[in-house]
Amino acid sequence: MDQIKTGELIRQLRTKMGLTQKQLAERLCVSDKAVSKWECGNGCPDVSLLADLADVFGTDIRVLLAGGMDKNESENGNMKKVRFFVCGDCGNIITATSDAAVTCCGSRLDPLEPGKAAEDEMLRVECMDGEWYITSEHPMTKEHYITFAAYQNDRSLMIFRQYPEWNVEFTLPVYRSGRLVWYCAKCGLLYQEITPPKRK
Repeated sequence: MDQIKTGELIRQLRTKMGLTQKQLAERLCVSDKAVSKWECGNGCPDVSLLADLADVFGTDIRVLLAGGMDKNESENGNMKKVRFFVCGDCGNIITATSDAAVTCCGSRLDPLEPGKAAEDEMLRVECMDGEWYITSEHPMTKEHYITFAAYQNDRSLMIFRQYPEWNVEFTLPVYRSGRLVWYCAKCGLLYQEITPPKRK
């Protein structure tokens, strides 16, 4: 931890929230002299205070330790660049449109890297009455199943939760070209491109 950088960050976050040193000190049950010492770079908060300090500022402990917040460049809402995160403990599905530090169940999650599905892995896509009807022959056992499937294009994302011992089966309106993405508990994140049928 660089105490000068961390102290400057604490000062920036405190003033952004409109708090005085005394008000911040009261929230943390420390003296305002301790806060002043941190902000001047003459010391740093005790490790036992970092979680509470992060909560006050609505940030992450790692941000305080790094002494800075990296800003993502705007993705301009391009949903094709969505990153998927899946918690191996609880099955939580998290998405982000830019780089993000994501944690769940006490573990840091890395974005999943999608792989192009082989022909025998692809979901079956049929066009019926203006909708895509999507199914799969995936085994869907308790150990080997698809946890979610999603449709994404440059401006929308739809996620369909799947469950073990259920059939993979869902419908969505026929949009312009997009991508189906799904996560298998054993095989990881896979994708295939889909294109609307040509009008006759």
